[in-house]
Amino acid sequence: MSLKESNKVETNRYELTIVVPAADFDAAMTKVFQRENKKITIPGFRKGKAPRAFVEKYYGESAFYEDTVNMLYPAALEEAVKESGLDMIEDKIDFDLVQIGKGKDLEFKVKITVKPEVSIEGYKGLEVTKPEVVVTDEDIDNEVKKVQERNSRMVTVEDRAAENGDITVIDFDGSVDGVHFDGGKAENYSLELGSGSFIPGFEDQIVGHNTGDEFDVNVKFPDDYHAEELKGKDAVFAIKLHEIKKKELPQVDDDFVKDVSEFDTVDAYRADLKDKLTTARQNKVNDDADNQIIDQLVEKLQGEIPEAMYVNRMNEDVQEFAYRLQSQGLDMKTYMQYTGQTEDSIREQFRPQAERQVKIRLALEKIAVLENVEATDEDVENEYNKLAEAYKMEADKVKSFIPAEELKKDIVVQKAIELVRDSAVVKAAE
Repeated sequence: MSLKESNKVETNRYELTIVVPAADFDAAMTKVFQRENKKITIPGFRKGKAPRAFVEKYYGESAFYEDTVNMLYPAALEEAVKESGLDMIEDKIDFDLVQIGKGKDLEFKVKITVKPEVSIEGYKGLEVTKPEVVVTDEDIDNEVKKVQERNSRMVTVEDRAAENGDITVIDFDGSVDGVHFDGGKAENYSLELGSGSFIPGFEDQIVGHNTGDEFDVNVKFPDDYHAEELKGKDAVFAIKLHEIKKKELPQVDDDFVKDVSEFDTVDAYRADLKDKLTTARQNKVNDDADNQIIDQLVEKLQGEIPEAMYVNRMNEDVQEFAYRLQSQGLDMKTYMQYTGQTEDSIREQFRPQAERQVKIRLALEKIAVLENVEATDEDVENEYNKLAEAYKMEADKVKSFIPAEELKKDIVVQKAIELVRDSAVVKAAE
């Protein structure tokens, strides 16, 4: 198999003329005959026992041409693309048969889409802003408060009236103009005062009442209320307050710290929280700075990018989205039924993300070429080990499903972004 010609026919499209030697074509056709002859019946012969000459005379010499081309085509195309040095992307391939026949070279032409020729300048010395990372005592207090909330308990209040933040257990029965309505009645309902979960004004009128009180709450349904018959209507709710409960937070002392962490003292626990908050905020600042760099690189990239690259990336993003849905026990079909979306509309939602992903990859690949960035064997081995640790499997197993050449491309791109990041000019944010 060999590449006879390679010609650029339009932007990002090349036509390759590919030749398969006659000997290879005839050998492949013999394999096809041996495979297909088992299904063929010729008068005068048992099924699958007719000589090839009789089969070709009965069905025609070209009977096995199509299957033979299909057998040879994938490897021939792959070898020709590799020989051409082109970087083909998955897209529509136009096929044109030039020559075929027993004892002849198989010759055909294909038009393929390739990665675009892009250019980028001014990628060094990019300006990014980073705010100073500060963690205050108040920030730590808030984190401790969250842990207190998770370890809180509800206690009954008997010595005071209801306040915002309390959980009240109530019966309520609502009516409009003396007529009760559907959904307006409940018993032993738990309502957090101040949560805003009921009609405006409802919870406020429970505040100040004591356990055992029976009273009326007067409210007006909003004009945009979901029930048409209640929109804008004045309503009265008869209330009976059964119980008032409040959230009791545990005291923050050494015993509390031992219960909720691996530390023995409050000071050690707070110091650890400060370290974790600082790291998290520093990572956020660094991620924001990287996004600033990426935005600028995307703007600086020049080139005509084929639509197929965007489509392929969108398809990958949709597939990843479908996997995430599956992990949550939901399939794509059900999700589309719930949301009223189609596969095409979901795919289009991923377009901005896909275009950004494609452009930044092209930009970084170009920078890697301009800067002679390479991935060494040591880099590849280290990356395999990192992946093995992340996936909790042997490195050899990782190597079996991630080709080294693909891994090298990813390493080169990572080195390129590090090069741009290291050359960036960082300014303090106001």
